[in-house]
Amino acid sequence: MKRRLFLFASALILSLPLPASAGAVDALKQFLDSTRSFKAEFSQSVLSKSGRRPQASSGRLAFQKPGKFRWEVEKPYPQLMVGDGQKVWIHDPELEQVTVKKMDQALGNTPAALLSGSSDMLRNFVLSEGGEADGLNWAEARPRSQEAGFDKVRLGFAANGDLKAMELSDNFGQTTTLRFHQPERNPALAASLFRFTPPKGADVIGE
Repeated sequence: MKRRLFLFASALILSLPLPASAGAVDALKQFLDSTRSFKAEFSQSVLSKSGRRPQASSGRLAFQKPGKFRWEVEKPYPQLMVGDGQKVWIHDPELEQVTVKKMDQALGNTPAALLSGSSDMLRNFVLSEGGEADGLNWAEARPRSQEAGFDKVRLGFAANGDLKAMELSDNFGQTTTLRFHQPERNPALAASLFRFTPPKGADVIGE
């Protein structure tokens, strides 16, 4: 679950509404330079390689350039990941455990590295138009590095350019699908969203 939480938080920068008048790849490049913040609620399902009944969860997310993000799962079990620009904090309340890593070591060449704000990071991904399916237009991003931890990210957009879905295929054959609700681009976000202090009594692992 922690790995899945991290992978999706690392894909936040790709989670942007795209203008219908442009191709998904061209629009992505434009929005990487123009979008400073984003927030939305989400519902998530995870389909295993065996095809057994999907696991479902829901929560909310936010990011702000440069390098700050918050990914919060609320149901069925709470989990939180916060990137404060220097470190990434992963909190598991049930285990009373906090894992902390340096931002550059944690993100590497994952999509989250794009949170640093430069479209130059796109050189680390192979981008392509994904065609139309399920009434959505899809863009696709594949990491060039074999150590990225995932195979590809697909993003589905409605005709008006709003982001409606995102699919991530990991290296274990799992497909995780996100549906975004009430997305907002460039909202004013409280600085407190991107701060984290380990709760008293929690076991802190890492930096």
